[in-house]
Amino acid sequence: MKKQILHEGSKLCYHVFGQGRPVILVHGFGEEANVWDGLINHLKDRYQLIIPDLPGSGESALITDMSIAGMAETLHSIVHAEDLQTCTMIGHSMGGYITLAFAEKYWNHLAAYGLFHSTSYADTEEKKATRRKGIAFIREHGAFEFLKTATPNLFSPKTKEENTVLIEKQIAGLSRLSPESLVAYYEAMIGRPDRTHVLRQTRVPVLFIIGKSDMAVSPDDSLEQSHLPEISYIHLLPHSGHMGMLEEPAACNRILDEFLLETEKH
Repeated sequence: MKKQILHEGSKLCYHVFGQGRPVILVHGFGEEANVWDGLINHLKDRYQLIIPDLPGSGESALITDMSIAGMAETLHSIVHAEDLQTCTMIGHSMGGYITLAFAEKYWNHLAAYGLFHSTSYADTEEKKATRRKGIAFIREHGAFEFLKTATPNLFSPKTKEENTVLIEKQIAGLSRLSPESLVAYYEAMIGRPDRTHVLRQTRVPVLFIIGKSDMAVSPDDSLEQSHLPEISYIHLLPHSGHMGMLEEPAACNRILDEFLLETEKH
């Protein structure tokens, strides 16, 4: 079911599947809600899955405050609209940054959360410079040309060698993203603060899904911070880069199954 609300006057769309304990799945940069399709089909019979189109993606409009914290406020609007007391939130990449910003302010709404190929660390100066080059490319050549160039680098060498069709399919589905959205996302990521303190202060279970060949989020960094929360569940995907839900869907389904089952006990 597709739903629509207004967040500070801007249209915000999200999708709801199934019934049960609420689980919010937050997509990342250069993605739409359908990146979660494999998990939806696996989990919707046991959980209520709530999947937003982040501002500027899918059918959601850009908002005035496109910072990471500003986008976290849109998730709070959804939580309020759905009258959720608590939920589990899983964020992929930039969606993980938004999840951490949500946890920083609205920790009381979280029964558990997960960082899926994501990090609590702020951008390094090198990473900021790379993003600024990306912004210049987007402004000169457009969003889709940028995504055609950048998206293959999100996959592991194994995937690039053995499953080019998967990568081509992912790229083909990104034609709706606008230059304005991608630039806003990059600027939000450049400007986000370090949030390792959120992990240190967290008392609910936190899931870390890490791609062994992830070139966007360092596996070493992810492993380093995975010990900060009081309760951590840590999984390394041996054949994935930054897109484990597409590269190793069966493993990701199993990991989410186990995490959601275990966190019922807390």
